[in-house]
Amino acid sequence: MNFIDLNYYMPSKSNAESKVITKDLIVYGATPAGITAAIQAKKMGLSVAIAEFSNHIGGITASGLGATDLGAKEAIGGLSREFYQRLGSYYGKEEQWTFEPKAAKLIFTEWVKEHDIPIYYRQHLKEVVMEDREIKVIIMEDGNAFIGEYFVDASYEGDVMAKAGVSYSVGRESNETYNETYNGIQFGYPHHKFEVAVNPYVIEGNKESGLIQGITENINEEETRGEGDKRIQAYNFRICLTKNAGNLIPFPKPSKYDPERYLLLLRYIRAGVWDAMNLHTMLPNGKTDLNNYGGFSTDNIGMNYDWPDGSYEIREEIFQDHVNYDMGMLYFLANDERVPLFVRQEVAQWGLPKDEFEETGNWPHQLYIRESRRMISDYVMTDNNCLGETVIEDSIGLASYQMDSHHVRRVLLDGKIVNEGDVEIPISPYPISYRSVRPRKEECTNLLVPVCLSSSHIAYGSIRMEPVFMIIGQSVGMAASLAFKNKLAVQDVDFEELKANLMKENQVLVWDNSIEDDPVERMKQTFGKE
Repeated sequence: MNFIDLNYYMPSKSNAESKVITKDLIVYGATPAGITAAIQAKKMGLSVAIAEFSNHIGGITASGLGATDLGAKEAIGGLSREFYQRLGSYYGKEEQWTFEPKAAKLIFTEWVKEHDIPIYYRQHLKEVVMEDREIKVIIMEDGNAFIGEYFVDASYEGDVMAKAGVSYSVGRESNETYNETYNGIQFGYPHHKFEVAVNPYVIEGNKESGLIQGITENINEEETRGEGDKRIQAYNFRICLTKNAGNLIPFPKPSKYDPERYLLLLRYIRAGVWDAMNLHTMLPNGKTDLNNYGGFSTDNIGMNYDWPDGSYEIREEIFQDHVNYDMGMLYFLANDERVPLFVRQEVAQWGLPKDEFEETGNWPHQLYIRESRRMISDYVMTDNNCLGETVIEDSIGLASYQMDSHHVRRVLLDGKIVNEGDVEIPISPYPISYRSVRPRKEECTNLLVPVCLSSSHIAYGSIRMEPVFMIIGQSVGMAASLAFKNKLAVQDVDFEELKANLMKENQVLVWDNSIEDDPVERMKQTFGKE
């Protein structure tokens, strides 16, 4: 197996063949949001180019997240809905909401080609040149320069936004910051916790031996619910697996394999709980999307805090640590003789599909960046929006998934191992404000941010789903086009004109309560959620 290309970052050298690319709109990030933004702008007559950090298209949607986090189908319209209809055509159906990674990659690739949108790969942002609150050019490590009238930062990290000097936050706000209920430190929720007690020390019963790997802190008392901090929810890989013997590669041993990293998981299994691989969602052709489940699973809890503001080199270290963690866990469960035989036999039935991720050793290339930077603009989306307690009038699309934060840390609390940070609160579909995707006018007038938008931590936990990113991407592509046509700052786009154009493109801007079902029951039925 070839893992040479399985990385987040390899340095690029400036060379004499560097290019100057000049377009009406420059999109940074070939994520689903970036792709729909580019397509919409191209449909409206703008010249467009996409600069993509990696060597791949489609973000996490094309990298293992084949079990779409839906919320309500009826809330998904426009190009986002078209994507799932195109997947339906691929599988011979009207629509398809679960899909193989290679199918998503193919759809995105063909879609971009249909609109003749060039993508420049391995474009590592080095500098953003500003003049009078406008981005003039973004310059890459390899010397390429992208000049545009307008820019869209569709990256998962918000790197253009940050280098342009736009205000942003990282971590969890306190509930007091935006008068919220579910933000900040969260102990005591019933999901993804340890169901039985496990000894927390390297040598069982011996405190002097130190805490077992995987526990990040030892705290004496439960901290105040709702206090803010700089921690972010855990990352993992959404791992595509198969049991099909003719298409199966046994789990490989990672380059930095440390079996002691899974001693806590081993003790948990021996204590009677085997649920680390419970959240398999079936995909077509006998494949699955493996996600985090239970007290100890694929989430590498607490090991990503430096990602949002980290250098590319730091992010590469974190990326490789997550590769080693997730790949190592599967290898450990299938091979370590200390693992009960029935678990080893069950796990060994699974493997990596030969026909997926062939460029990266059949392992997903995109780490699931569930949360990074979040812009602070004139309007911040909060849990009050999610709960319907605050309603906005400048909707550019709907979010409909529950408020969903994975754990941010695993601590020893009064001698017990406790995961902290998970929140799962059902909601009804609600609108996303146009003001939340554009910076403050005094900071930047020609940038739109569909992914790292202006939102609190907990509201972002609802908004951050890939169908919603495609919705917002299309809407900012439309807004950039109207700003270009009318020679306006993005803050001065006439919302009524934007709304009328979005409705022509079948974007769903208002939730029809007549089709509302019970949101609690709906979320219970969504891909294995309790």
